[in-house]
Amino acid sequence: MVSLQLDHVFKQYGEKTAVNNISLQVEQGEIYGLLGANGAGKTTTMRMVLGLIYPDGGDIRYHGKPYNNELTRIMGYLPEERGLYPKVKISEQIVYLARLRGMSKQDADKSLRYWLDRFEVPEYYDKRIEELSKGNQQKMGFIAAIVHKPQILILDEAFSGLDPVNVELLKATVKELRDNGTSILFSTHRMEHVEELCRRITILDRSNTVVQGEIKEIKSRYPREEVILYTEGQVNRLESIPGVKSVERVDRGYHIHIGTPDTAQLILQHAMAETTVERFEIKEPTLNQIFIQEVGESHE
Repeated sequence: MVSLQLDHVFKQYGEKTAVNNISLQVEQGEIYGLLGANGAGKTTTMRMVLGLIYPDGGDIRYHGKPYNNELTRIMGYLPEERGLYPKVKISEQIVYLARLRGMSKQDADKSLRYWLDRFEVPEYYDKRIEELSKGNQQKMGFIAAIVHKPQILILDEAFSGLDPVNVELLKATVKELRDNGTSILFSTHRMEHVEELCRRITILDRSNTVVQGEIKEIKSRYPREEVILYTEGQVNRLESIPGVKSVERVDRGYHIHIGTPDTAQLILQHAMAETTVERFEIKEPTLNQIFIQEVGESHE
């Protein structure tokens, strides 16, 4: 079942096109990756999905229906720029936000306490945001986005500012929400998180869709240009093999960049003739490499 659908959505500010003809579908229980460099159109797309701004063309559907005010009850949003009030108690503002989305005060309070316990910080209930570290402020923002149990969740750089332990905690939570049927539109600059969490993605560049589809299928379109070779002994003259672009010596062997797929088999034959091969792998391109190839390196 499709929870969120964008068909040929277009947004323009004066003479600047912010989003040009984007189409995508997020199914129920899916984490969908929306990627792009700064200024590519991601935030504008998310704001249109949230109903904060309106598209100039195209159509956005939620469970097959157009936008209406009742959607605030089923949607959650964690913006890149955090928005909780620093001097207001966490319990007061998160319960208030949940009530705005249709929860009773009692249910909102129960849900908040559940998530504080889940994140092992029940003592934050009466604290103010300004009393917390940036990472814990981020976790409170995440709770505010999910406290009302949304069916559609928009996450913009959800893991920024978190230490590795808390990144894993939030990733596990996002996966749990997915498994319980929440549809998640997920935007980040961290390609390794996208590879782990998402099955399908859209990459935007200068307002246009440049890559779209299943990650596995997308990777199959790009050549495999790196060989991992671990050997018992040294392998000589790897650079002389036709098609080898560069050879990097590492602790257990070699990382070799190649120009054609046929070169990989020549490397393996050459290595086996000289020593025992412990590991041989033709690496598929990473999503980060694909992103740089399609968009460029300026994606900080």
